[in-house]
Amino acid sequence: MTVSQEVKTITQMLDEAPSVDVRASWEALWGILSEIKGRLLEEFPVVRHPSCAGYEYYEAGGFEGSLNTFTGSTAEWLVHSWIGNRSASILDMNITVWLGPHIDAPHLCLVFGTVPHLFHYSDFIARRDIGVDADYVQRYYEPENEDYLAFRGDERFTWNVSHGTYMRAITSPVAHSYMAERTPENIEVLKGYVMKRFERWLELVGSAPPVPEAERAVLQARDHRLRKQCYTLDPMNALAVRAMGQETADKMVSLRYGAQQLEQAVS
Repeated sequence: MTVSQEVKTITQMLDEAPSVDVRASWEALWGILSEIKGRLLEEFPVVRHPSCAGYEYYEAGGFEGSLNTFTGSTAEWLVHSWIGNRSASILDMNITVWLGPHIDAPHLCLVFGTVPHLFHYSDFIARRDIGVDADYVQRYYEPENEDYLAFRGDERFTWNVSHGTYMRAITSPVAHSYMAERTPENIEVLKGYVMKRFERWLELVGSAPPVPEAERAVLQARDHRLRKQCYTLDPMNALAVRAMGQETADKMVSLRYGAQQLEQAVS
């Protein structure tokens, strides 16, 4: 049976091309995320969280990477990280911003990868029941709808389906999940989509109404549960387990979602 590219697992894709050198793609994609990180650090007052000390660059098993986490008021948890093997096809790079409970706007997630095809996922992570709260959808997702449809119609990029039912359950109406040929031209096109999306998200955060004080504790508790589950239930963790072993992979996941910061926030 022929399997559509849209529903192939990451493991299937890597098995088809397991030893492709993707250093040039890493440099270009990590450069985009580093530019975005620089903007975020200008916009939001944060400090580096001590739990990521020593992980500016690390090697574990067959993987290497960089983990940089920050915490503050507006951006309660900011992650800028990559993990993979630059000489053997697989990379996962991301910027994720989890906002403080006094801000109504959605969280931000931007992901690039190579498998060794070019992969991109991004979303404005909802903080309300968007099946019920039509005003929230109108405020935060309607402004992105035109660009979402334009990207969805770009034939250079093929829709990719996550094999994790939980990961599909948390996507918003403007979530992107695409594969494409890993070419400099496609990376440049992707950069255009991503930078425009990032700028719009900054505008939404800047214009978001404050969350009433009486609602903040409940919202923060929801955010924290969502944050932990997004990382711990990601099917991509299986690749890290295969390369690093269960114990090390679990440790890296807990650092990424900020287990220590969550404990401090509720103590």
